[in-house]
Amino acid sequence: MCFGVCRYYFALRQLIDEQLSKPLRAKDRDIDGLLLTGAYQLFCMRIPDHAAVNETVQAASLLKKPWARGLLNGVLRKLSAAEPRWQQLLETGPEPVRLLHPQWLIDRIRSDWPDHWQDILAAGNLRAPMTLRVNRLKTSVEDYLAALSTAGIAAHRGRFAASCLYLEAPGPVDRLPGFRAGLCSVQDEASQLVPGLLELAPAQRVLDACAAPGGKTAHCLESEPSLTSLTAVDIDARRARSIEENLRRLELHAELKVADAADTDSWWDGQPFQRILLDAPCSATGVIRRHPDIKLLRTPAEVEHLAVRQQELLQRLWACLEPGGLLLYTTCSLLKQENQATIARFLERTADAKHQAIEADWGLECEFGRQLFPDPEGSDGFYYAVIRKSGAAGRFHENYHSRR
Repeated sequence: MCFGVCRYYFALRQLIDEQLSKPLRAKDRDIDGLLLTGAYQLFCMRIPDHAAVNETVQAASLLKKPWARGLLNGVLRKLSAAEPRWQQLLETGPEPVRLLHPQWLIDRIRSDWPDHWQDILAAGNLRAPMTLRVNRLKTSVEDYLAALSTAGIAAHRGRFAASCLYLEAPGPVDRLPGFRAGLCSVQDEASQLVPGLLELAPAQRVLDACAAPGGKTAHCLESEPSLTSLTAVDIDARRARSIEENLRRLELHAELKVADAADTDSWWDGQPFQRILLDAPCSATGVIRRHPDIKLLRTPAEVEHLAVRQQELLQRLWACLEPGGLLLYTTCSLLKQENQATIARFLERTADAKHQAIEADWGLECEFGRQLFPDPEGSDGFYYAVIRKSGAAGRFHENYHSRR
């Protein structure tokens, strides 16, 4: 229900505000939350009107605010007769109400993607499919499809990633055959494209920066089990534990570091990596359908801050990459400021960084990198850029020690 309120917030807000003679006080935001959830039940759920109103009114007593019962009852009963107004708002209301996104984000998406912005915003208001990654170290995609069918779970293959399966209907992971034994993981198809773009090969040292919750870490190890090592770094100790838990379930191993990836002196041993994955912190505007609260929480100022952070991570991690090595920069953002503009600025400032075009039959080719938009029946929105470090591998140690 909370997801639904976030998804429809701007339309619900408009309709409720029309019924209130004055805004509620800041200390009564809990009552405002009840109005939102009550309105969501009336317009978006198959709950009888009387039940939605009564249950919401009763909740005021649980919050120790019995004075609000009359307010809730009056507003929600008026709303129960406002279905025509609800439909009118969704069809002809102001842009944030009609498109269910904040105005600043509508403007940014429209400016960045003038040929795609309406489809992008519409996809952000839908429910995302449940997507699996089959662990091909333990089973084949064909065998796992058969196991799902035997369990009464309908699924079909992904469009781009070889290990990807889409479930026809979402369900608890405990129902998935062999989930606890590591036969599969839940991961969007867009994320599953990462190992192929990294061009993994035996004996490589690989870094996964900003690695939590560990889906890409695990997939890299599944895709190339003969790596010399894989180091996974994340700044959040709690989220880093999820990497460890995922790897344990899948019977995989990586060297885990709880640290700021940009503070390389605190975790790096000075040995070069042949491959670096930087899944940078971002606005997450490509996964709004999975996290609709992003529409309410993200701000333009925060995007500015994230763009600075992304540039810092690129600059600091570049020193860890062996000449001839490859860095894959990814985000789940749709904003050019965090994607193409970030890469363009980095290339401009970094003489030994060379953009490498991604040859693929998915997504939209950009001047730098490739962009996936959220697909109503497919992957999330995601950005990828491949950067190659010029020079020969043997030069790393000489250059590194001369800087030290």
